Amino acid sequence: MKSGLKHGFTGKSCHWDERRIKPTLDKENRKCDVLNRGFSGYNTRWAKIILPRLMGSGDSPAAVTVFFGANDSSLREENPRQHVPLEEYAANLSCMVRYLGSVGVAESRVILVTPPPLCEAAWEEWCTAQGHRLNRRNSVAGEYARACVQVAHDYGTDVLDLWTLMQKDQDFSTYLSDGLHLSPKGNDFVFSHLWPLVEKKVSALPLLLPNWKDVAEANPELSQLGEGGHSSTS
Repeated sequence: MKSGLKHGFTGKSCHWDERRIKPTLDKENRKCDVLNRGFSGYNTRWAKIILPRLMGSGDSPAAVTVFFGANDSSLREENPRQHVPLEEYAANLSCMVRYLGSVGVAESRVILVTPPPLCEAAWEEWCTAQGHRLNRRNSVAGEYARACVQVAHDYGTDVLDLWTLMQKDQDFSTYLSDGLHLSPKGNDFVFSHLWPLVEKKVSALPLLLPNWKDVAEANPELSQLGEGGHSSTS
């Protein structure tokens, strides 16, 4: 019995708040396993190395989200460890899209997500408190966001342009907890815009298990496992 999988692959420390997304995911819980693979501090240079390991040898995912750029766009002179040059960032995203295609995840099932905008005043305050100088600029994050959008255009994947969408709100700082990382409101914003892109990829997937109302009381194994099926538990 095969299952559709949805992978979220991110280099930002912005894991989904399950209390916020549970009601929506409950609608898909008989179709998909939702796997969140968040790697705080990672950039695309490191991400492309571990992607094959994360994909494994299981069923081909119904949808994959790739969310990088906030760390790549760090200023080289202030944060050389995480910084990735713009051209390499685009090349790394392209490499990951091509790799996904090579293991059966078509471009139509991939969603690239741009870095969000940076609230420089709030992030500079955090940097100063840590004894550092400001190590990111919103204008630079925008360059990486545009590169991400271009890669999506080149390969025909979907893209969620957070950098542009969030700044349509005059006070986008409320989407960020410290000027860089997503706040609860920011997570809500991302999910509200990401879910329609994911839903169109998984809505047609068949149910792997029946609704509880459709389980035959006299023979639940037949309803759930089909002809010849039997439970290995006792």
